[in-house]
Amino acid sequence: MSPLREHRRVLAASLVGTAVEFYDFYVYATAAALVFGPLFFPSESATAQQLLSFMSFGLAFVARPVGAIAFGHFGDRLGRKSTLVASLLLMGVSTLLIAFLPTYAMVGWVAPLLLCVLRFGQGFGLGGEWGGATLLAVENAPKGWESRFGSAPQLGAPVGFLTANGLFLLLGLWLSDADFNAWGWRVPFLLSALLVGVGLWVRLRIGETPAYRDALEKAPPPLVPLGVVLRHHWAPTLAACAAVVSAFAIFYLSTAFALSHMTSARGVSRETMLALQLAANLFLAVGIVLAAIGSDRTSPRRMLAWGAAATVLLGLVFGPALAGGSLALVFTTLAGGLMVMGFVYGPLGGWMPRLFPVTVRYTGMSVAFNVGGILGGAVAPIAAQMLSAAGGISLVGLFLSAAGLVTLLGVTVGRPAVAAT
Repeated sequence: MSPLREHRRVLAASLVGTAVEFYDFYVYATAAALVFGPLFFPSESATAQQLLSFMSFGLAFVARPVGAIAFGHFGDRLGRKSTLVASLLLMGVSTLLIAFLPTYAMVGWVAPLLLCVLRFGQGFGLGGEWGGATLLAVENAPKGWESRFGSAPQLGAPVGFLTANGLFLLLGLWLSDADFNAWGWRVPFLLSALLVGVGLWVRLRIGETPAYRDALEKAPPPLVPLGVVLRHHWAPTLAACAAVVSAFAIFYLSTAFALSHMTSARGVSRETMLALQLAANLFLAVGIVLAAIGSDRTSPRRMLAWGAAATVLLGLVFGPALAGGSLALVFTTLAGGLMVMGFVYGPLGGWMPRLFPVTVRYTGMSVAFNVGGILGGAVAPIAAQMLSAAGGISLVGLFLSAAGLVTLLGVTVGRPAVAAT
């Protein structure tokens, strides 16, 4: 088999598996913004329902570091391939079961409890996904192509989002509001079973990475990779946590929060907003590709720094743009924001593995990525909802500016590992 063909298989496994897992994650995000509030939570007020819905969405970000520790442990001790298969299965089963949940009107508080349990399962599975998929690509990359190979899992994000929101858009066009709220929202969760099957088929056809095999020949893996990371690599872990905050903040404010706000507070139809976000999402893919190419030609650190600085500026216009209400302005803001996200997301695969030795990379990267996700992803839509209710939508963008400064700090202080453990 030619090296190029082998690389294509590896890239497909990194891209397809991550796209499937992010599809599952974004299906929940979209449903949380559109229907989960009134379906699964008591009707004290529409604002309270939406806040509880976003809190259930944020629960997965609490689960992700736990999954990162568990899957990172086995990924560093047993290998990348088997761990990635297990994470995909857990994520897929949790998503599928959400399709069969009873609503609050049927069983009361049992409904949100079951929803939160399965949401935790989604987050636990996704906690082991990104680090392993990135290492699968980067540790197989030809020299000088690390960032471009490392961007393959990142491209799974826009692919998964396009699939998830595109399906919701089609259902919204085909079904009445009553049918969509009654059963239509369940369809994307059901279809995840087919996509998981595709992801498993691709991942089961690949082998272990050369870098991991070489590291095992030199020394056995540590008994507790997390212990090694916390004792000897806590500084790069903190830097990496900070570096990912902007990517999560931009994405979830531009998708889940913007969708909820524009449909509930501005009266924009669900289908219109989904279509705008689908089109804007294409700019995320463009940003990822451009940043990955620029990272291999210059450095991932430089691309991340540029993206962080742009995030600070984005925050100054994000809130006022949504407040203006013009759909053209909203689209331009979302498209520009997701393009900026490409520059703080695309280069992570080329930058972060350099911070950790091979034998603890899976753990270090997964923990850093998912802890940073709590600040940027879980907190973002909740904080935005509270800021909007307290002082108006124009304040929401300040969260983005703060996230950009945090990322810039992380990228500035993060340094490559100088020796293997």
